[in-house]
Amino acid sequence: MRSFALASALAAATMVHAGPTPTEPELPKRADSLPTVTASGNAFWAGDTRFYIRGIDYQPGGSSANLDPLADSNICKRDIQKFQQLGVNTVRVYSVDNSADHKDCMQALNDAGIYLVLDVNNPQYSINRDKPGPSYNDAYLQSVFATIDEFAKYDNTLAFFSGNEVINDKPESVKSAPYVKATTRDMRQYIGSRGYRKIPVGYSAADVSSNRMQTADYFNCGTDDERSDFFAFNDYSWCAPSSFQQSGWDQKVKNFTGYGLPIFLSEWGCITNGRDFEELGALMSDQMSSVYSGGLMYEYSREGNGYGIVELSGNSDSVTEEPEFANFQSALKKYPAPSGDGGASKTTTSVACPTVDDIWDLDEWGPSNLPAIPEGAVKYMSQGAGAGPGLKGAGSQNAGGTSTGTASPGSGSVTATASGHNGSGRPAPPMDMSIFAIAGIVGAFTLVGTLLL
Repeated sequence: MRSFALASALAAATMVHAGPTPTEPELPKRADSLPTVTASGNAFWAGDTRFYIRGIDYQPGGSSANLDPLADSNICKRDIQKFQQLGVNTVRVYSVDNSADHKDCMQALNDAGIYLVLDVNNPQYSINRDKPGPSYNDAYLQSVFATIDEFAKYDNTLAFFSGNEVINDKPESVKSAPYVKATTRDMRQYIGSRGYRKIPVGYSAADVSSNRMQTADYFNCGTDDERSDFFAFNDYSWCAPSSFQQSGWDQKVKNFTGYGLPIFLSEWGCITNGRDFEELGALMSDQMSSVYSGGLMYEYSREGNGYGIVELSGNSDSVTEEPEFANFQSALKKYPAPSGDGGASKTTTSVACPTVDDIWDLDEWGPSNLPAIPEGAVKYMSQGAGAGPGLKGAGSQNAGGTSTGTASPGSGSVTATASGHNGSGRPAPPMDMSIFAIAGIVGAFTLVGTLLL
């Protein structure tokens, strides 16, 4: 009887769909969404495959222009063609308009197999290293959260930077560290509270040897809600001709061994003696793969500083390749990503907060205290940030609505998400899902066999 019922159902389904089917025009084929990237242990993972950042920094017009290259499909598609020629898998963008739509450019990046690492700040909405307290306020966080809202929807958004070189070689700049770390905490809490996937959040540090390790340790100490998902820093110490030892990269690998979070170079590529990009060979080798997860070469377009590898002509289609373009393209082909897990650690670990000294002086915050989230920004966790102010908003650095207290340890934990699910914790290491696929196939055959009895 069951076999008859199954046959009858199949026949009925066939009758419903009988007759000619009108021909519909075929839409342009788009690539499937890229697998989302997670941070686990001391590495990035796309599914259960180790992911290495092999990318380029991208901000046409430079910081002074303050333009969003991902809001203009003509501009981004012009440059994405060049990214594909190079063979990069990631771009970093320093400033975007969180009131604009980015669907076309993010889809074009996805179709090209390219991920985005995004800075959430811009000149109007950022932490002021000279006066960090007043600039950490609810208007600033509203802009940061609105940027997250805009880009969390795209699977090829790889990571967010909570700050870039806020702490630099000026001694007083280290006093901004608690406010940048608080922003990192707030971003991670917002992502969890709004029910988004766990997009990694971290900091991009300046190439300053005197405070690099203190900065790295600071962003990986404290309670779980206070710690970053990764740490990145800018490094221009390998100037051709050089080597793993001569550049000092060997010592940096030793310093960061056992750090417990993914590390990558947010900018690299010295120009002192020309650029052959041979340092990529070290970055992609087993000398570094157990500690580093790649990096982003600085930078795509020439902006008056000699670093770019192409010359752009405004908004036109004109892109002139400099000799360094072919050099970087050749280096990417010559030095592929390592195979396997590259010696990555499966365990995410924290470190002790750096002690306060003459270099690392955090003022009234001491070694580990952080400012509480501004009271006016708490509502965004449950209500959302709303529309972003864009790149032409009134600005936030003196907007008021600042923090008025010290955060309690664990206060940035996610207790519930917008969909009512717990969103706390860090992603588990990738696991082999093949056993579940096999079980599903066996179950399907069992069901069909039962119906035919």
